[in-house]
Amino acid sequence: MDGGFPDDDGAVRERFAEAARAARPDLALLCLLINAEADPAWAGKGVDEAQIELDRLTGLLPYRPARSPREWARALEELLGERCGFHGTPADYRRLESSLLGEVLRRRRGLPILLSVVWMEVARRAGAPVYGVALPGHFVVGFGDPRGEHVLADPFAGGLPMSDGEVELLVAGTAPTEAMLQPAGPLEIVLRVLNNIRAWAAARPEHTDVRLWAVELSLLLPHHPARLRHERARLLVERGDFAGGARELEQYADMVAAMEPNAAEAVRREARAARARLN
Repeated sequence: MDGGFPDDDGAVRERFAEAARAARPDLALLCLLINAEADPAWAGKGVDEAQIELDRLTGLLPYRPARSPREWARALEELLGERCGFHGTPADYRRLESSLLGEVLRRRRGLPILLSVVWMEVARRAGAPVYGVALPGHFVVGFGDPRGEHVLADPFAGGLPMSDGEVELLVAGTAPTEAMLQPAGPLEIVLRVLNNIRAWAAARPEHTDVRLWAVELSLLLPHHPARLRHERARLLVERGDFAGGARELEQYADMVAAMEPNAAEAVRREARAARARLN
């Protein structure tokens, strides 16, 4: 299995790694495989059933391919936000299920980024010009041409189309930069979903298992921050695998030594401390 770490049942991870390296990564599939990693009992039929649900929701959208961006936004708001009741609440930030696409489809609640995935996948299947926008701290969707006529909508608020002023409020009261409004690619979105899961678990020390698998899935993506290797090594130590954690700390130190010698030495000290706990 690609990624360099053990896995008792690697079928989900092998499929995730393969999907992440596809020429055109399937966003829905990757998000559903994250759900499968979180809940192996769900994985059997859950992925297929969730894809069928996305197709079913698309079939509820009245056929009209020649919509303007605002008309597309309004059509998705009417279907998903009003008829189907998809939206978010502050309480959703406290639930792991809010980051799992299958659970979001079942509960019709979730974080902004997962609700945006639902919007994007239904709209894409219907032929809409749709894309994700990773605003700082709040993910939304765009319809139309990001460099021309377009409209942004907030699935967390039920898909409400956003005015320029509302977009500014989401980015701390300043006008969004051009870079902020660029379409987010599927792998960028998936990494952000996994980052949310890592953050959820980091605030709950009893869930180091969740944090570990989120890190390990992140490491299967073709491009990921090198520091995730350091995080995984520390988690191994925290979970009692002192030898494995020390070995990976040393490997990470070797990787960064040329660019960051002081940081590498600090990591080697961590490795020695971990090995000392074996005695």
